[in-house]
Amino acid sequence: MSNPRITQALNNLFAKHRIVFWYDANREFRADFESLTLPDVTPIELANNEFGVKHRILRISPEEKFLLFHEGPPPAELDNWLLDVMLAHAEFRTDQNAIWLSEMELSPDPEFMALVQEHNEFFQAAKRREALKKILHKQDTANQIRSKMLAVCADSDARLDAVLEQLLQELADGSDDKFRLITRCKLDAFLWEQTSRHFAYHSENPSLRDFAIELFKSCYAMGTDGTIKLNGDALVFLKRWKNSRPFGLAFETLSNECAQVLDIEQDLGTRDYRALMELDYFRLIDQKIISDLVREVAGQTVAAGDVSQWVRQRRQSHWYGEFQHLYEALDIAAQFTQTLADARLEMSSIADGVQRYSRTWYVLDRQYRKFIYNVRKSGQTSLMGPLAERIENLYTNNFLLTLGDRFQACVDGAKHWEALPVRRQDDFFKHWVQPFLDKDTRVCVIVSDAMRYEIGEELLSLIRREDRYGAELQPALAMLPSYTQLGMAALLPHKTLEIIDNEQAGVLVDGISTQGTVNRNKILEQALGGLGQAMKAEDFMALNRDESRDVLKANRVLYLYHNRIDHTGDKLQSEGLAFDAAEDTLSDIIQLVKKLTAANASNILVTADHGFIYQNRELAESDFLAANVASDKVLFRNRRFLLGKGLDAHPSVHTFVPSQLGLQGEITVQVPKSINRLRLQGSGSRFVHGGATLQEVVIPVLKINKKRQSDTALVEVDILRGASSVITSGQLAVTFFQSTPVTDKTQPRVLQAGIYTDEGELISDSHELRFDLESDNPREREIPVRFVLTRQADQANGQEVNLRLNEQYAGTTHTTIYKSLRYTIRRAFTSDFDF
Repeated sequence: MSNPRITQALNNLFAKHRIVFWYDANREFRADFESLTLPDVTPIELANNEFGVKHRILRISPEEKFLLFHEGPPPAELDNWLLDVMLAHAEFRTDQNAIWLSEMELSPDPEFMALVQEHNEFFQAAKRREALKKILHKQDTANQIRSKMLAVCADSDARLDAVLEQLLQELADGSDDKFRLITRCKLDAFLWEQTSRHFAYHSENPSLRDFAIELFKSCYAMGTDGTIKLNGDALVFLKRWKNSRPFGLAFETLSNECAQVLDIEQDLGTRDYRALMELDYFRLIDQKIISDLVREVAGQTVAAGDVSQWVRQRRQSHWYGEFQHLYEALDIAAQFTQTLADARLEMSSIADGVQRYSRTWYVLDRQYRKFIYNVRKSGQTSLMGPLAERIENLYTNNFLLTLGDRFQACVDGAKHWEALPVRRQDDFFKHWVQPFLDKDTRVCVIVSDAMRYEIGEELLSLIRREDRYGAELQPALAMLPSYTQLGMAALLPHKTLEIIDNEQAGVLVDGISTQGTVNRNKILEQALGGLGQAMKAEDFMALNRDESRDVLKANRVLYLYHNRIDHTGDKLQSEGLAFDAAEDTLSDIIQLVKKLTAANASNILVTADHGFIYQNRELAESDFLAANVASDKVLFRNRRFLLGKGLDAHPSVHTFVPSQLGLQGEITVQVPKSINRLRLQGSGSRFVHGGATLQEVVIPVLKINKKRQSDTALVEVDILRGASSVITSGQLAVTFFQSTPVTDKTQPRVLQAGIYTDEGELISDSHELRFDLESDNPREREIPVRFVLTRQADQANGQEVNLRLNEQYAGTTHTTIYKSLRYTIRRAFTSDFDF
């Protein structure tokens, strides 16, 4: 049987040559020769017949393929009648190195023979040879082949940066299998030679760890004022490496190790955080910036606009995801302080207060909620302690208490609980639901327990951002007391509302109990002739598509009850998670709206039974009313209201008779003035409702409809070029401008920025930029970026190149050029000294 490796090697040669010589110098391959079966190839043994063979192969059969075998070494050149033929065609060598070269379709040139000899270990594995053969090109030089051998050993692409990424990944993982293979194959010297040529890395004892340390040290020095040993290409490599999804964790591991070796923490302690905004090579940089900003924002020694700009800039940081909640908390805290300083908390009546709150003041409640939420999610309560204390004091004393006291003055001066032209909650069905019925149109109502106005306003924005969704928001005035049983009852169709004397402070609608979904369902069925239904939101979400459509078809009005905020906040053990519940509620309602529209609902109303007050800090004794407010006539006690008959007047509470509140019956209502609480054993005190503050009684009413055509677009971005279109150094600073703010229907855009040659070669680092800025101030919609050119840019010196913004097609890996700008590279030799 013929040797398959010899057969394969000969087939490779005959694919390129008509005549192949085989000199069996050691007389060990006769059996292999005699057993060969090569289609369309005539084997001839050379044995003192050279002249006749030459005549045959050149004259008689000039098109036929021949394998000329000689047992023994080749004759001397002067005695070799077939030398000219051999030189014109090919020689098959049976030494191992030659076979390997033939196997990979490489000629047995001295250069390649030396390569195989030097890296013999590499070629001993058939798997490595096969992998190398797949990526070889006919024009490859010996060093290009070595680069590809490195790639095979590292299981990477045949680029130095790709090889190093794999090796640094191993280093981070605490293993060295790939690097040991490179060393065994004697490719390590070539690796360090290439690292020296590309990145100017020089060391008497080079190693991966030493290279990593020098890489971080030099790149950090390029952005500060340290000693630089590597070149600009090293900086580009570091940036690409840290932004790589597959290798990001390895970057983080080695970054943390190198930060300790280089004592970066001590160095950062001497620097101004403002000078570090473009650097992100170490986690400690973000920690330094955040730590200093906490003190600055808490001390109000920095402008809110500057904080927003820095936070936008840090969003490009590798570590932003880890510190996102801290950065957002800082930004919101600065905005809150500015918003509060600009607010004028004055009002002339209940109606004036409600309208002013629903136009502007609600923003302060949302900013406070977002701040507390982000601080809690960050897990850094100690770090944020001074700032959190500052915001808590401002919110409680300068906003919540001040607003509560001033609104209370309006409440005290009013004869009835109303805020016209803002509708009171008991008008909900008549004012918002009935118009749909008059047009013979179905409508769905989502009632989210304790979704106060500012949360509804955020929901409005989120709904509008969804493609083909429209929404409008109006405020409504919740009933007093602002608690679940009364609020839920007021939203139902009715003529009369009455609070009754029972343990739950239940409410009757036209004499019928409204306690629970079952009773509310009965009221809707009765009012709508069997074409109304009430369900829990989670029950509707559990229906499949056909079931949900059947429910909508069977009813003119569908009420869905959602309860996450109140369910969380009303418990002593979980009231601290009230703002988390608010975030989850927004997501819940959007999903619920989408499920309704998928079931062919086109008109949806979203509202709440009441709002709430929340203070993150434990309350002081002064926040509670004195115990003597209680009366033997009290029938029901809550943290924010009392129910009874003939309740005694008290200066700390405001007393309402039913007729003042639009209620029937004999139950008198008392609510603590401003933001004070009543003590209630076993109950929380930070999350409360039932009283008459704006946060408790201004509720949202959202009208949502689904459109037939797409109505969203991505924001536009421009490249702002300076006075020159010439690149004269190793860096280029560019500002990108988001032309309009992101709004409900103008959505964010994500672009990849880099500098490319006309052939499409990237010659700089690249940046992923997210344009989602909402500011009306054009200056706050600018994103400055600094590009670092690679050594490949030298080859484009004197030529035009393109600064490109690339955009990825959604759901694919394909990109298109969004915008580009032409520059000319004109660099002198001194540009090598940019850093």
